[in-house]
Amino acid sequence: MKILSWNVNGLRSVYRNNFVSWLEKIDADIVCFQEIKTQLSSLPPDLATLKNYKPYYNFALNKGYSGVAVYVKKEPSKLEQVLSHPRFDKEGRILRLDYHDFSLINLYLPHGGRQKENLIYKLEVYDLLLEYLEKIKYKNVILIGDFNIAHEEIDLDRPKQNQRNTMFTLEERRRIGKIINLGFTDTFRRFHQEGGQYTWWPYFANARERNLGWRIDYAFVSKSLAPKLKSSFILQEIKGSDHCPIGVVVTI
Repeated sequence: MKILSWNVNGLRSVYRNNFVSWLEKIDADIVCFQEIKTQLSSLPPDLATLKNYKPYYNFALNKGYSGVAVYVKKEPSKLEQVLSHPRFDKEGRILRLDYHDFSLINLYLPHGGRQKENLIYKLEVYDLLLEYLEKIKYKNVILIGDFNIAHEEIDLDRPKQNQRNTMFTLEERRRIGKIINLGFTDTFRRFHQEGGQYTWWPYFANARERNLGWRIDYAFVSKSLAPKLKSSFILQEIKGSDHCPIGVVVTI
């Protein structure tokens, strides 16, 4: 099973750049999106009638903000859209799809704010997520999306300069560590130990061209699925957003 994830920073924006043809070419079983920034009434009509995929959405209450989507070839048996945090749930940041033999959770976790004005909110959400994962860690779970944290120094270009900055504070990094301590595997690091592999680049200072990036998008799998991993990858060549897609192949 091939699963992709991409923070598109506006679904309508990437749609204008041959999005549908790209979707057909990648031929994934499941494709997850974050920060879709749209509403059902604003979606291009052909996204509702895709030939190979059935789309599921969780829209934010505020227009033009946040939101996630999952496009699947096989319909799930159950769908959930809440983490039971009032603000988080209103922002449309989670979609859980349950199948007979696994669950997929697509996440767009909060940034925290450049001045850390939303850091408390972000850490609250992570702590609630950890409680949530503790209850389901023994199942076959795929946890994927934009986590807005670089876990280790290898996961960003300039770790020393960013130690006190949002997305790389010790408090945030510990939350990723706690996910791993629950038994979840960072699939990319299972296959790739080298640096310079990033999923997000700031828009300024030609950061993407210079590869001054961060790895803040992840695919985690629960302990039971780790032996079934076949590959995990980053598609840095795919443009259209300040993020690039990531993917994982697992036998289920």
